[in-house]
Amino acid sequence: MTNRTALSFRPLAIASMLMLLGACAETANAPADTASPAAAATVDADASDVPVIEEAFVSALTPEDNIDSPAAWTAPDGATWVIATAKSTDRLVIYDGATGETLRTVGTAGAGEGEFDRPNGVAVADDLVFVVERDNHRVQVLRLPDFDHVVTFAADDLVKPYGLWVHKVDDGYTLYVTDSYDDGEDAQGNDILPALERLDRRVHRYAMRADGAGFQVEALGAFGDATPEGALRVVESIWGDPAHDRLLIAEEDETYANEIKVYDLEGRFAGTTIGRDVFAAQAEGIALKTCNGGGGWWITTEQGKGRTVFHLFDRQTLAQTAAVTGAKVANTDGIWLHDVAGTRFPDGVLYAVHDDQGLVAFDWAQIAQAAGLPACGRGA
Repeated sequence: MTNRTALSFRPLAIASMLMLLGACAETANAPADTASPAAAATVDADASDVPVIEEAFVSALTPEDNIDSPAAWTAPDGATWVIATAKSTDRLVIYDGATGETLRTVGTAGAGEGEFDRPNGVAVADDLVFVVERDNHRVQVLRLPDFDHVVTFAADDLVKPYGLWVHKVDDGYTLYVTDSYDDGEDAQGNDILPALERLDRRVHRYAMRADGAGFQVEALGAFGDATPEGALRVVESIWGDPAHDRLLIAEEDETYANEIKVYDLEGRFAGTTIGRDVFAAQAEGIALKTCNGGGGWWITTEQGKGRTVFHLFDRQTLAQTAAVTGAKVANTDGIWLHDVAGTRFPDGVLYAVHDDQGLVAFDWAQIAQAAGLPACGRGA
């Protein structure tokens, strides 16, 4: 995501706001080790001994597309498709998940069904692909394999949406959509009260429930903490862990910190951030590897212009476990862990955007070996 300066104050009385302004400044300038509770164990991402993993493939590079985020789907015939958003060409690019070959593109510029205006976040659940369109300020849902339109929603709520996480529940899905924006004068502090009030609307929730042949969508409200530690200033990547009642949300305001904020599924800040002491560049994509028995690892992305580093944190304790990097991958926005056994990747595969131009893949078995992770099976 392009860096922006966002306000970080609580919508209180004027005196309280002035006090919070000072608190925010102190927090932003505090040493890394005074951040909110975080993982105790750390790995120096700048160290030369960060394990380097060779990419299983690098797709064709198409800089005109401005690729942002990937999501993967296994078709009934066993083939894996990786569906990536192309922000500048207003379409989806479909890659072969085993080879990186470009299979096709889907969509054109516009505001109709199957059309896009700066698609950004993308997710797959079952046979549905969910696409966040920043400049249509909406979520569009399509059905695979034909990309048939299913439903479009949220245009009345969202201002500048970027990322999403989709949680399957009962007869439908709960969606969490990040909304990251600053508005003209509000962003400069000349109209401070409306800007302050928007901090509690950084993430929107929606329930999408089956209704006969289609789906009904209900807005469940928005959230965002307004304390200096918990405020979401510039947000895009988000992922959840229902088993541990957690949402991890990347804070991308580098004028404040490069870190991940921990919330619960109801939208309350958990009082914890991770990564501030290890991220040397902007926090970006997030994924979760789940293991039998409730264990696993969070995979987070440090978006270095010349090198992407993936930091792994213990799923349960949030302690940092390892850091790995690729031989080529750099400037990564979105990632997607496809934890499905396939012929080429029997232990699963991590897909990552490469330099806004294409896609790379990492065999999970190689990540686990390089990071010294134990075999864990697939869990929930």
